[in-house]
Amino acid sequence: MEEKRTIGYICPKCGAAVIAERSAFALSAGTAAVICDCGKSKLVLDYDGDTFHVTVPCGICGGEHTARVDAKAILTGRGVALTCPETRQYCCLMGEDGRVSAGMRELAITADKIKAREEDPQAFVDNVIMYEILSELKDIAGRGGISCACGCKQYNVEVRPGAVDLICGDCGAKLRLDAATDDDLDRLCCRDRLEIPGKRRD
Repeated sequence: MEEKRTIGYICPKCGAAVIAERSAFALSAGTAAVICDCGKSKLVLDYDGDTFHVTVPCGICGGEHTARVDAKAILTGRGVALTCPETRQYCCLMGEDGRVSAGMRELAITADKIKAREEDPQAFVDNVIMYEILSELKDIAGRGGISCACGCKQYNVEVRPGAVDLICGDCGAKLRLDAATDDDLDRLCCRDRLEIPGKRRD
């Protein structure tokens, strides 16, 4: 049975997740393309016998990127992910169907979050994560677990799209806590106390 490979990207024009299946034979025949249903974006793979020259419409930054990829990485094995050089986020996935489909679900979420931030710079990167971070901070504060190295226990909170700043009410020192991902939440949940890095008093 001929091996099939799955290709996915986010259309920068309509925002749809574009996923297509191609046979390894068709990909290695020369030039292959994956076109969004809206007709306004197209991923192109040109094969020269050793290397694929890939042109990717980027649904992350809105531009277009090119890359040279070893043929084996695309035609066999688990596959490959291409990264947007502007944001360092994945923008294209090629390989096994299951891995590409799962990766595309995550990529679609990432693209939606980035778009939401562009449309409303004050929006949180992830509303659920931010809510959990603020709740955890409230619990830590309730236990008297937030203070500044200068000795002050009074502080102000500034909430940003992807972070929370704790600012000492006395010396003005700041502690920034990332608040955008599950890892950020896990790191905070492991803390019993938080100390703002102010100047220690003798």
